[in-house]
Amino acid sequence: MHEPKRIRNIDIAAHIDHGKTTLTDNLLAGAGMLSEDLAGKTLWTDFDEQEQERGITIFSSNVSMIHEFEGQDYLINLIDTPGHVDFGGDVTRAMRAVDGTIIVCCAVEGVMPQTETVIRQALRERVKPVLFINKVDRLVKELQLTPEQMQERFVKIINTVNKLILKYADKKFASDWLVNVENGTVAFGSAYRNWAISIPFMKKTGITFKDIIDYTSQGKDKELAKRAPLHHVVLDMVIRHLPSPIEAQKYRIEKIWHGDLESEVGKDMISCNPNGKLAMIVTKVVPDPHAGLVATTRIFSGTVKRGQEVKLIGQHKTQRIQQVSVYKGPQRIQMEEIPAGNVIGIVGLTEAFSGETITSVDNDMEPFEAIKHLFEPVVTKSIEAKNPKDLPKMIEFLRQVSREDPTLVIKINEETGEYLISGLGELHLDAKVERPLKERGIDIVSSNPIVVYRETVRKQSPMVSGKSPNKHNIFFFTVEPLEDDVYQAIVEGKIPEEKVKKIKDLVPILMENGMSREEAKRVMDIYERNVLIDATKGVQYLNETYEMIIQAFREVVKNGPLAHEMCSKMKVKLIDASLHEDAIHRGPAQVIPAVKQAINNGILKSDPTLLEPLQIIRIDVPDELIGAVMKEVQGRRGQVIDVQSDMGASVVKAKIPVAEMFGFESRLKSITGGKGFFSLIDITFEKIPKDIQMKTILSIRKRKGLPEEIPKPVEN
Repeated sequence: MHEPKRIRNIDIAAHIDHGKTTLTDNLLAGAGMLSEDLAGKTLWTDFDEQEQERGITIFSSNVSMIHEFEGQDYLINLIDTPGHVDFGGDVTRAMRAVDGTIIVCCAVEGVMPQTETVIRQALRERVKPVLFINKVDRLVKELQLTPEQMQERFVKIINTVNKLILKYADKKFASDWLVNVENGTVAFGSAYRNWAISIPFMKKTGITFKDIIDYTSQGKDKELAKRAPLHHVVLDMVIRHLPSPIEAQKYRIEKIWHGDLESEVGKDMISCNPNGKLAMIVTKVVPDPHAGLVATTRIFSGTVKRGQEVKLIGQHKTQRIQQVSVYKGPQRIQMEEIPAGNVIGIVGLTEAFSGETITSVDNDMEPFEAIKHLFEPVVTKSIEAKNPKDLPKMIEFLRQVSREDPTLVIKINEETGEYLISGLGELHLDAKVERPLKERGIDIVSSNPIVVYRETVRKQSPMVSGKSPNKHNIFFFTVEPLEDDVYQAIVEGKIPEEKVKKIKDLVPILMENGMSREEAKRVMDIYERNVLIDATKGVQYLNETYEMIIQAFREVVKNGPLAHEMCSKMKVKLIDASLHEDAIHRGPAQVIPAVKQAINNGILKSDPTLLEPLQIIRIDVPDELIGAVMKEVQGRRGQVIDVQSDMGASVVKAKIPVAEMFGFESRLKSITGGKGFFSLIDITFEKIPKDIQMKTILSIRKRKGLPEEIPKPVEN
């Protein structure tokens, strides 16, 4: 723990049911924390009642273990993450805490959509991957493949994973991070049968691939597990190929922290200095019935001590740490102090939320970059407490759950007083909100799922103006669609969404994606995939109103004029302004209404429309049932993008509006006799068809209690 060179912070990530939790069991058994006979069957890190009942991982869970490698002990801080797409936010947060990841891939199913998603999440956080191909015993026993056919399948999986690494990794790491059988960054095995092999292990022990097939086909799994124990092979691979905090923080800090790398705290984090200024990030918050709130944090520099006072940067508060502990699944082992480079549990930070930056009381550091999930919440439900006396308890729970899981967005509709919860899918809302509320004895009434739309524009507006209430200030704007490539770069996280501080760093990326140099140099704010640009020349006192203009721009983005939905993919340009010379006459009460009026007017004059969310999905179905599936997709306004067939099974790639997806899973099961299933590849937003645009806008306005008539643009 006190020697960062001998620490590995890792997680296990994969598509649902590819064997992450079973693999975790094996690693725990190897570390002597679980009986070898129970490994793979206990699912030790799925200790929540809901997880056991549903048979899936819902919450990421932490455990620390010791592994001996070449005569030295290493500390491995491991996080087991969920595989279901609805709980992908937990994977994103876990990736911030770790430096390396074991990507688990099923030998039978191959690389699935969620495999691609977790690889994207890892590479976005500069987390280095290694690959474990699981369920190899099924290729021998069930599919009865020859060694040549098995090899073909392995090569296909490895090539697909490497294509994804090349596609999503930063250019400077991509080629070095490719996985490779020869160097041992790929291992094969069966987590359920407790064995694994890799080329370095085969060379060291003399065990051959033929031995593996013989043992497996003869059912001698226990003997094989003794000759090639899974934990030995996989943890050796982790220690040999995944970086220690000392190595990883050299290149990860510049990606996840946008402060000055030459500052004292910047240098401390890059060198993982245990004696430096304290800097850590909260990646998970869970209530513990005995201890209160437990915050999982990654320490990048400094040392955390019991009883220490710390500052929560986002909350502008100081709190005292009551306990510092190391994780052991559902239990925690308390310590007096823990230095930089570790992933730990802290009790006492009652105001912390996932993504919060924590530092010492005397340090004013730049916060870490927000932990942003790849997908946005696109399914919303309205909930109410049946009994008014339960309302305070419900509000307290919602406040708590939005701190634990930032991919759950909780809003109060001011007009109707209803509580709106938005998540990644119906299961996400049920598992994290509806069911826990019922378990607490709070009866709720929830609406049918509501779809979250975005407002955007189709063309450039003429110049529009907005006058302050006192008539002394006037602002001139235009509104137009944002360049496709710039929008895509923001979606992919290549362009950070924030008030622009280091414009020099941003200009090359914006120009690379098609924005002119003149505009790129003058970007004021990037917010929710919209860009605000100052295109004025020599306006007096304008810099004194910058903060207010940005605030007004953000308020319009949050509540578009068509249906009070969030705006997206817009470029708003401030063209000119005339301001009163006396600061008292150009305060927030004057500037903000004027700017909002102008931008709203600009949107209404730019042929505004809605963007609707679409899910790009993969449907696996037997060949003979493909006709019924195609018909179902097209009946839901869906488009078939691609169809491939392999060994009697078809894979359909389709794009379906989220509004048409409700009930799709049960319908698919019904038309395929339970043989078809689908998985989410991506969520995208596209302009809504013109024929249903008006009807959709009116239904949203009606639901929100807004006047039916859409505001008309005001002539300047």
